[in-house]
Amino acid sequence: MSRVGRVERTTKETSVLVEIDLDGTGRVDVSTGVGFYDHMLDQLGRHGLFDLKVKTDGDLHIDTHHTIEDTALALGAAFRQALGDKVGIYRFGNCTVPLDESLAQVTVDLSGRPYLVHTEPENIAPMIGTYDTTMTRHILESFVAQAQVALHVHVPYGRNAHHIVECQFKALARALRYAAERDPRAAGILPSTKGAL
Repeated sequence: MSRVGRVERTTKETSVLVEIDLDGTGRVDVSTGVGFYDHMLDQLGRHGLFDLKVKTDGDLHIDTHHTIEDTALALGAAFRQALGDKVGIYRFGNCTVPLDESLAQVTVDLSGRPYLVHTEPENIAPMIGTYDTTMTRHILESFVAQAQVALHVHVPYGRNAHHIVECQFKALARALRYAAERDPRAAGILPSTKGAL
């Protein structure tokens, strides 16, 4: 069975299309109008081995906030849709990724319950191009709300803002990949004692 999600989200502020295939090869086609965000979504697809298409037209004449937020919401919804009934998946995933002087530790539970814990260095530069670095946490909050996953992201140290953000997306990609993969020992089994995820 293919595990594909497709979400279209249109408001007065943005028009978003997200398509994701959890069993892809890392093919990515992303265009949000926010260069650094495109770069991060590219990391997510490539390192998660998700085929990912994102097309967002937003009110960038105001700022990047709505474009980034609505894309993350649609991405979370598409990811949840692609997971389907979650039968046979590992459910839990974690990954630690260094990027030069920065380190990100990400752990995820595809639990059906949204929860985010996020820490990163307080001295991070405020902007990377047109990308507001305070949006990293908001991206994760938005994704978690729609994907309905528990996500813990911890960056214990780092100096360069680009590295601090990028290692989070790389580690997130791998953790989501590991959690969403099918466990050959659990074919037909839902990984929950509750009988529901």
